[in-house]
Amino acid sequence: MNPDPVAAIEVYVVTLVQEKPYLGSLRPGETVNENGYFVRHGNQTVYPRTNRSLVVRILTHDGVEGWGETYGLVAPKATAEIINDLLAGFVIGRDPIDRESVHDELYNLMRVRGHTGGFYVDALAAIDIALWDIAGKRTGRSVAGLLGGQQRESIPAYVSGLPEDTLTQRCELALSWRERGFDAVKFASPVADQGPVQEIQSLRQELGEEMRIACDLHWAYSPDEAIELAKAMAPFSPWFLEAPVATEDIEGLRRVVEQSGQRIAAGEEWRTVYEAGHRIDRGAIHIIQPEMGHTGITQFMRIGRYAEAHGIQIIPHATIGSGIFLAASLQASAALASTASHEFQHSIFEPFRYFTGDALICENGAYTVCGVPGIGVEPSTEMRKCMQAV
Repeated sequence: MNPDPVAAIEVYVVTLVQEKPYLGSLRPGETVNENGYFVRHGNQTVYPRTNRSLVVRILTHDGVEGWGETYGLVAPKATAEIINDLLAGFVIGRDPIDRESVHDELYNLMRVRGHTGGFYVDALAAIDIALWDIAGKRTGRSVAGLLGGQQRESIPAYVSGLPEDTLTQRCELALSWRERGFDAVKFASPVADQGPVQEIQSLRQELGEEMRIACDLHWAYSPDEAIELAKAMAPFSPWFLEAPVATEDIEGLRRVVEQSGQRIAAGEEWRTVYEAGHRIDRGAIHIIQPEMGHTGITQFMRIGRYAEAHGIQIIPHATIGSGIFLAASLQASAALASTASHEFQHSIFEPFRYFTGDALICENGAYTVCGVPGIGVEPSTEMRKCMQAV
């Protein structure tokens, strides 16, 4: 195959305007500051009032177009500047077929400065997805095909988040998804206003014993608190408890895994196989949740294969985006035998179908995985109107 090197890289911020912010309405005492940010009291984490995503377009000399995406929630121009000022100059002129070599070279550039995560690796993730997209289009293969073959045509999906204002309304929303053929749901503890125990008790009463119910604890508890909470939730049969302790506390996470009596999931914020390996090697996880918007395809697959080799179940995470990194996540997930389910962020996915093609269909409790070349989606005309070059 003749080389077709990268000719240009463009970066865009995509604004996703919603009536309610992520996770639902502001709670008492939560206020939006002059820069459009607010802090959720339930997990002391900053969120923007209006959701954003960062999208990358890479164009080759022969006109092949690849699309990538990473998180743009907080300070998206910081990630964009890393791409424009630093990374683009080392990608232009390279052959996208050499995508993993390019990834590793870019990662190595900043290792000695400690930039093994955060905005730097997010920027790298967006580029990585776009290069894989081009490689698939040039070879006529889906990303799953490039990764060794698509192992399934569909992936079970769980409904993530119940962004309603009252517990009664959240139960009704969960019931509506069950009626649409979904058998798994996850709620967020920061907006479980009566507490996570009351939340899961009410959901279990409304949804019955067959529905799987997970809880995202949003890193908000100490190990002792998380263990105590897990035991209090045990009578209501949680499917899994996610992110129980601060991400830095690897030993605390291991303790929760060993002593809680519940299946513990984590990993959306881990960007590389090195971060995941520290937890897997210590027995500090039951379910790993790689997030394509942070990892890119190369690290997503390295994390997934390392997890498989250690008997760890894979349930990928996918939150706020325009659909590009979600499509990439489904392609990579379909190439992993241990993928048990995949997040369906309905409050983002349903209102913002900013893409073309049939690569993102989620109905009757499952995603359909397509076999078209690349990641399978491109920005729609509507999305292009929302793209602001940075």
